[in-house]
Amino acid sequence: MDEHLSRRRHVSGVRQRQKARERKHQAMVKRRPAPNMPQFDYAKWVAQDWLWHVQRNPKILKILLAVPVTVAIMYIATVALSGRIFPNIWAMGVYIGDMTVDEAATVLSNAWYNDLRIELVDEDRTWTASPSDLGLSLDARQTVETARGVGLAGIPFGYGVLPIVEVEYITAQEYLLTISDELSFAPFNAGYTWAGDTLVGLPGHDGRLLDTGSTLERLRVDPITVVENRRLDLVTTSVEPEIVDPAPYLEDALQLTSQPFTMSGYDPFTNEFVEWRTDRDTFTSWLEVTHDGLTLRDETFTPFLEALNTALNESVDQQEQTLYVDRTEIVDATQEALRDKRSIAEFRIRYRPTIYMVTAGDTAYGIGRKTGIPFFLIEENNPGRDLSELSPGDTLSIPSRDLTIPLDPVANKRIIVDLDTQSMVAYENGVEVFNWRISSGVTSAPTSPGIYQILNHEPIAYGSSYTLCGDTGCGQWEMNWFMGIYEVVPGLVNGFHGAVLLPDGTFLGGNNVGSQFTLGCVMSRDDEAKLLYDWADKGTIVEIISNEFSPESELGRQAFVGQV
Repeated sequence: MDEHLSRRRHVSGVRQRQKARERKHQAMVKRRPAPNMPQFDYAKWVAQDWLWHVQRNPKILKILLAVPVTVAIMYIATVALSGRIFPNIWAMGVYIGDMTVDEAATVLSNAWYNDLRIELVDEDRTWTASPSDLGLSLDARQTVETARGVGLAGIPFGYGVLPIVEVEYITAQEYLLTISDELSFAPFNAGYTWAGDTLVGLPGHDGRLLDTGSTLERLRVDPITVVENRRLDLVTTSVEPEIVDPAPYLEDALQLTSQPFTMSGYDPFTNEFVEWRTDRDTFTSWLEVTHDGLTLRDETFTPFLEALNTALNESVDQQEQTLYVDRTEIVDATQEALRDKRSIAEFRIRYRPTIYMVTAGDTAYGIGRKTGIPFFLIEENNPGRDLSELSPGDTLSIPSRDLTIPLDPVANKRIIVDLDTQSMVAYENGVEVFNWRISSGVTSAPTSPGIYQILNHEPIAYGSSYTLCGDTGCGQWEMNWFMGIYEVVPGLVNGFHGAVLLPDGTFLGGNNVGSQFTLGCVMSRDDEAKLLYDWADKGTIVEIISNEFSPESELGRQAFVGQV
């Protein structure tokens, strides 16, 4: 027991001595924390270590270099064999990288026809046009082949391929000529406007004119730049106005524009006047100053003329819109009024050609009598047609009625001839001046109804007929106080006349009237024919009515009712 206790004490003592030594050592050694290496420094150390091994081992270096080269070669080979375009390639601003030739050509064609627009630029004015408008055509496939040929040029910054473009000169020329009026504008001659109740002058300024030839040359020389920039700079030239200073004609303009201005159109067929009054501002906008003084400004007068022609036909269907005002005539009439400082311009209302649809029983000759157009004019207006064979539903081209009134009409005088009653009434300023019996053409050579005018005056005229022809030749008759009114055929004129002296010394109809005696003319008693001859001016309207051709003027209706 004592021995065991002694052993325990020995072990315990050893332990205590060991712990004492540890405490002594710890007291003598100052502890330092383990170094904390930053992550960046650590990575740097690893990289340096890796580089050190690579530099001392060429095999590793070769392997490392071979891997990316191999990958690049494999990628290039894959793209080349697949027929695709390398990445980051563009054409006309359209991305075509990584596409096949067909895909890229389709994309470029779609962009060309659907998206691409060329801006036409003249200083601060712009318009747009499609490439095809300008005669430009894209060779999409050749452009794509060019894109394939640039290889890896698009890596890393991208590469733009110029499009392959051709110019069709004639197409471009036609387009520019078509829009030249829109692209150009006339110089502005001095004019006037109202500021309240004061008329003020507007100074003239330059116009611009499209130089089609130079613009086409610019397009032809460098179409690619036009497409790339989507812009064509137009070549234009400045055009100076005739007059810049409005001051010299300010007083004349004030005199004209201070009163209403009237446009008066006369229809000789209906004997009606149609009037349009313009307001002060509109009339003033028509005026410009040229070397000839005050004249009409085309760009402001033209819209009025178009509106006037529309107004003439506003109450009828489009197919029946036959009335119009001739531009030259109304401009001349208005210019004359300006020169004379008058407040009214008088002009004639005209008729367009029409189409006649044949109905049952119609003949070409009868259609002429219905429409008031001599047969030969209808024949001339339908060349190549056999007018002896007409069927219901056929159509004939009827020339303008204006052909029967070729001279300026005398509006205040009108002669009405009624073939059914063999009578005639003449009016001046709406008042009856003559009223007597007449003789018209026989059935085999009837007088043509219609609206005509006095064409000429001949104190004595001569005529003949196959009925007067014999073995010794053809005789002729003399007609007193002849006034032509219409052509039966070119060169043969029917008209008014007095007594007709036949070759045998007798007078046609026994010098009587009231029945059909003539070969188409309108015969009066000789003394009455002389009165008509002296009264009827050249241009006086003659309205010949019958059961085939109803009166069109109020005077014609008035005379018709009076004779019934």
